[in-house]
Amino acid sequence: MTGFDHDVVIVGSGFGASVAALRLASKGYGVHVFEAGRRFEDADFAKTSWNLRRYLWAPAIGCFGVQRIHKLPHVMVLAGAGVGGGSLNYANTLYEPGPAFFEDRQWRDLADWGAELAPHYATAKRMLGVVAEYPHSGPVEQIMADAANDLGVGDTFRRAPVGVWFGRPGETVPDPFFGGDGPDRTGCTLCGNCMVGCRVGAKNTLAKNYLALAERLGTTIEPLRTVVEVRERPGGGFDVTTVRSGAWFGRASRTVSADQVVLGAGTWGTQQLLHRMKDSGALPRLSDALGRLTRTNSEALDGAVAVSVPDGLGLASGVAITTSFHVDERTHVENVRYGPGSNLMGMLATGLVPGGRPLLGRLGALLGGALRHPITTLRLSSLHRWSERGIIALVMQTADNSLTLSLRRRFGRPVLTSAQGEGEPNPSHLPGAHLAAQAIAARMQAAGGVPAAARGSWPEVFGIPLTAHFLGGAVVAGDPERGVVDPYHRVWGHPGLHVVDGAAVPANPGVNPSLTITAMAERALSYWPRRSAADARPTQEELLAERG
Repeated sequence: MTGFDHDVVIVGSGFGASVAALRLASKGYGVHVFEAGRRFEDADFAKTSWNLRRYLWAPAIGCFGVQRIHKLPHVMVLAGAGVGGGSLNYANTLYEPGPAFFEDRQWRDLADWGAELAPHYATAKRMLGVVAEYPHSGPVEQIMADAANDLGVGDTFRRAPVGVWFGRPGETVPDPFFGGDGPDRTGCTLCGNCMVGCRVGAKNTLAKNYLALAERLGTTIEPLRTVVEVRERPGGGFDVTTVRSGAWFGRASRTVSADQVVLGAGTWGTQQLLHRMKDSGALPRLSDALGRLTRTNSEALDGAVAVSVPDGLGLASGVAITTSFHVDERTHVENVRYGPGSNLMGMLATGLVPGGRPLLGRLGALLGGALRHPITTLRLSSLHRWSERGIIALVMQTADNSLTLSLRRRFGRPVLTSAQGEGEPNPSHLPGAHLAAQAIAARMQAAGGVPAAARGSWPEVFGIPLTAHFLGGAVVAGDPERGVVDPYHRVWGHPGLHVVDGAAVPANPGVNPSLTITAMAERALSYWPRRSAADARPTQEELLAERG
């Protein structure tokens, strides 16, 4: 591997990319990571979500925070930014999916995935410091348990597995996870602002584990560099071109070469890059399956809000997600919270409207409710102490639905667009989510003694669901007709290019996917040879020959 600037360039620094950074460095590769976002120390995170420059990602207007928001015709996507990717603003929730995920028709004939991934889930849990059950109890946890009982599914209620160092609140101790090789950690104070960025140092972000250990082994990380091109070199390897993130002028384009490239820029970033490289001819053998089986985790974000802060309930105290239950066998509901003062996301909330009506019917239902109860509507819609008055219901499904993403031109620039894909139509609302939100609202009102109501989101009113777990589009498959990467996560037709983030996930897991992305990446990287050693993986030609 001579004649290249780097053995391996990694695009992004989220869950899959961070696994690659550590595992490849430990196998002797020279690894360089490009991350579009900035690097954060604990004190750099926003105190509340109203600090837009440190919370939102909109670099063109000077916002270099952790929260990305993307819009497609069929879904609004919430994602992460910064060194550590989605771990900086995710809810530290690390469930394993059920059998339906491993047995999905897209990949079930390739391996016994439950057995194949089991040891890698164990590794991922150890690396991410998973606590099997959230260890605290409070009013929100009781409300969720009671709501599950009211819906007749109390036996499915459980406390969430979370990646947090609880220790003693506010007490800093030497690294408790990696024998002193990781950074010092501070015990969780239950401030509720996990998704704004943990200023305490309790959250097990990738900067505290995989990336910290990778840098100790020589991995270099370059923040605020956006990869705009990955081009195959005629003699082998790739040229990777980056620009300064957010720059209007003087973008300082720079190109480096690498023997191999790992894409881990998150589903949105990886898909966008691959679509553009296919369109430009930079990666001429990319599969035509690119963009197919893009998943939203069949997700909805609804919830319940009280008209005023209920006395003694402390709805904003705890980590972001603490419990869950199943409305039915494929519909999973989790409570979500922001900490006091972090009320910005309340701007997305509105009344819960019947999803089966046309747009005018949904808008009419909202207007009718406001006219019948104007004062209550105003109080429910207020952002004042919103995070202390409500419980967000994050609802996910294992349903086999998908979108197909492609490029279209807007003002001469290529941008992603969506269409309904294979399987069931991607839903614009989830009836089970509405049931859960109504049950939570009823229990909140009973516990707090003030009026409360189920709430939906403005995008949902317009038939556009929200998802925090955008997946797929470059999925694992047994051949390039059905997917973009082979079972070892090598891109079909370009085996020196690899996808190890959510874009490779082939089905809706129905739970938070971070642990699964990590486990899939651990498995893929376990097959890489040590630097300069023989590669025991079958070639793509051999894989296709085996399938006949």
